[in-house]
Amino acid sequence: MAKELKAFRRHLNGARGLVTTSENTRAGFISLALERNRRATRFVAEGRDLKVNAAQVKTPPSLRDIDRIQAALLTAAGVSDKAAGHFLESDKDVAIENLIAEFLEPAGSAFVEELVYRFLLTRGDTLGGSMRNVGGVLAQRKLSRALTASLTNAGRHFRWLHAATGAWAEIPPTGTAGLESDLRGITWDKGRQPRTLIYNLHVPTVRNNVDLCLLDCSHEAFQAGAFRDAAQYVALGELKGGVDPAGADEHWKTAHTALTRVRQSFAKATCSPALFFVGAAIAENMAHEIWELLESGLLANAANLTIDDQVASLCSWLCDL
Repeated sequence: MAKELKAFRRHLNGARGLVTTSENTRAGFISLALERNRRATRFVAEGRDLKVNAAQVKTPPSLRDIDRIQAALLTAAGVSDKAAGHFLESDKDVAIENLIAEFLEPAGSAFVEELVYRFLLTRGDTLGGSMRNVGGVLAQRKLSRALTASLTNAGRHFRWLHAATGAWAEIPPTGTAGLESDLRGITWDKGRQPRTLIYNLHVPTVRNNVDLCLLDCSHEAFQAGAFRDAAQYVALGELKGGVDPAGADEHWKTAHTALTRVRQSFAKATCSPALFFVGAAIAENMAHEIWELLESGLLANAANLTIDDQVASLCSWLCDL
């Protein structure tokens, strides 16, 4: 336990070291803007495709004759993909007819432009929804890159859990580049001790989701249900990737509450896994609170996500637990 308590001192000398600088805040917003543009690219391509196909007809009602754009017409009518799944075919027909009668026909010869604008408006809402948790997604990717780098440098063989398929896979011959986009977990051996790290796990001991969980078990044992045993947990942590300083206090309060719940729940099971926090937006008052928890031993480690050296240090610590 003494080693765990001192681990944070490898990259922190005091509370001020945790504070997010203005430069790092700006860099975080730039990363979000780049990700927004990356996600928007496919919607722009869909809009271009719709424009080309819609331009084949002379009048709005003729759009109903183009089979390959019927889904796009429904989107332009203001129906999201999620909502469309609950529509009957007759409902879809009504929505498209209303689009044509109320908006496209009044646009006259500019009906194609009107159609594309309305299509992109709905797609914009979809993009906005996907961006709400993008900070968490980017944070998870960054941490995953640091974890795989630490394991690679240590010469430790590891496998990764594919988020979409739920399958554990070997590292491809091309290396780890790009894995972070689909990675939900990593498993490796520390000497003769197996370790498995999982993101966003529902922990039965806590009866809630925890952002990061490191377990003393193989991935086979994990799949067999080892995560139900409180004694299997080596460390648990909260990851907050939001970069907006205005939401920093709220993110920390949420994380602090979650970590307190974890600590109390495991204490009832007579277990005391290491607890840690990683955040992108850390204000000065928060930093002092976090430092006090580190000094008292209630937190084993913490790092500012926007400071690469701190992330690397914390990930090395995790890989050595």
